[in-house]
Amino acid sequence: MFTRLHPGVYIIAIIVFLFVAGGYSADTNWRTASRARVGLAPDPAETPEAVVQVYGARAFGWRGYFGVHTWIAVKPSLARTYTVYEVIGWYLRRGGSVLAIHQSAPDRRWFGSAPVLLTEQRGEHVDALIERIDEVARNYPYQDQYTVWPGPNSNTFTAWVSRAMPELELDLPPTAIGKDYLGSELTGTAPSGTGWQWSLFGLLGVTVSEVEGFEINLLGLAFGIDPDPMAIRLPLIGRIELTAGQGS
Repeated sequence: MFTRLHPGVYIIAIIVFLFVAGGYSADTNWRTASRARVGLAPDPAETPEAVVQVYGARAFGWRGYFGVHTWIAVKPSLARTYTVYEVIGWYLRRGGSVLAIHQSAPDRRWFGSAPVLLTEQRGEHVDALIERIDEVARNYPYQDQYTVWPGPNSNTFTAWVSRAMPELELDLPPTAIGKDYLGSELTGTAPSGTGWQWSLFGLLGVTVSEVEGFEINLLGLAFGIDPDPMAIRLPLIGRIELTAGQGS
């Protein structure tokens, strides 16, 4: 006997199919997963100007089907190396802070997953921005905590920095689970540092801003619409422009 399913079941099935059909695959061994550069970051030896970049890449293993890991990279004027700021959960096993600040190539694969450049700033004004990023990052309030879902996690950290610096113009994708985690606070600015957000421990919330558009968070899964340029925001898949563009 045929049983009629709720329309929501079909929608979820379509989302999963489209995402899997998009070609995502996870390396099952983190020790052998690629950490090679992909060529998105300018060579510091040939780039005297200051640079700030924010990246996102699908998380390792099964987590990658649901969300991304994000990080921030900076290079002051005339510097010959990049400094990367990120939160790494397994650092807690060593009894230390989850906050990692280290010199590294910013555009390396995240254990097999190719990164996407989310935003970039260059020029003379960026040196002052880099100093503020360092200060804000070192004051991240959840350095002794990490929870994959709903946060605090790596995306909570990136959003923490971004909220303090709206000039980054960072639009974290809906797949950045944890970006909506506000701790014990119920309201604040959107992760971009603009607009307004209400969030209940990152599990339920609403975001309205010129950068993110309108977004609803249901159990950490974000659905929304961005009017400029017109795009839809979906869990698992990311942001899809309805004109020319790519999801993230």
